[in-house]
Amino acid sequence: MSRTVTLLGPQRRPSVQHVARDLDPQAPVVTVTAGWQEREPEDAELQELLGGRAVNLGLHRRWLDVHERDREYAHAERDHDVALAELRSLYLNQLDHALLAAYGVGTARESRPRLSEAAFGDAIDVIRLVDRQHLTRVRAAQHAFYSAWRPEERPVIAQHRDEVRQVLAQAQAVVVAGGHVGELARVLHLFHVEPHLPQTVIAWSAGAMALSERLVLFHDFVPHGVAQTEVFGEGLGVVRGLVPLPHVRRRLRVDDPVRMSVLARRFAPARCVVLDDGVRLALSPDGQPPPDARVVSDDGQITEAAS
Repeated sequence: MSRTVTLLGPQRRPSVQHVARDLDPQAPVVTVTAGWQEREPEDAELQELLGGRAVNLGLHRRWLDVHERDREYAHAERDHDVALAELRSLYLNQLDHALLAAYGVGTARESRPRLSEAAFGDAIDVIRLVDRQHLTRVRAAQHAFYSAWRPEERPVIAQHRDEVRQVLAQAQAVVVAGGHVGELARVLHLFHVEPHLPQTVIAWSAGAMALSERLVLFHDFVPHGVAQTEVFGEGLGVVRGLVPLPHVRRRLRVDDPVRMSVLARRFAPARCVVLDDGVRLALSPDGQPPPDARVVSDDGQITEAAS
């Protein structure tokens, strides 16, 4: 099914209500605030912005219910999380060395541009290999887990999946809020949301990230120093060919062209699209952002997509 997808910047100053005005005022809208975790029910402001017609899908609540009523599955999922954490630790160790090498080569350009550019490209290829291998291992681990535990056959999960499907079937649109992207992606996958999404999808921050093909975590400024931009896992794949980057100017060293160039080239041909405050991107039918969307270019600058 062809969907209309709109990606928004962070909602510190809400803009989702402007998108909602284009919807049928009588049709229900489903919201996903699972990324807020224990604050999932605290959606009164969002409900007001959407005209009081929103139905919260309650995915975090449903996940807690699964853990309460299916203890065997809950134990298996916790053990699976430990295995994924071990994979991530190994990956981050590899990634740290690969990124430092690329930054070093990119910064210390020699007098022969052709040679230094080739070395820079090789360094980025190594990062892409590390990303690709990690994502392959995560995908294999997820497949093994779901094949072994078959959530669609476990009564509690199957019940929630059926309820989710029925709620989504009545909706004109779904609004996916931000929050913790890992937990948001977990419940979106567990309750099999993607095949039942309505025609209109609106998302911001972690919600936009969860809709993409790959979950890319990024933050150059953390209490213990510098965190590396990493591929965390697979998203829903509703948004393809784009890497959504919310809060870019607060999270990345946008004034460092080498780091930003590595970011853009690393994920090419997907484009790193900037979702700063106030941004509203209505994607085209083939999933492309509008010409005036801000993206990170190969030279590390933030430019318009059409330039």
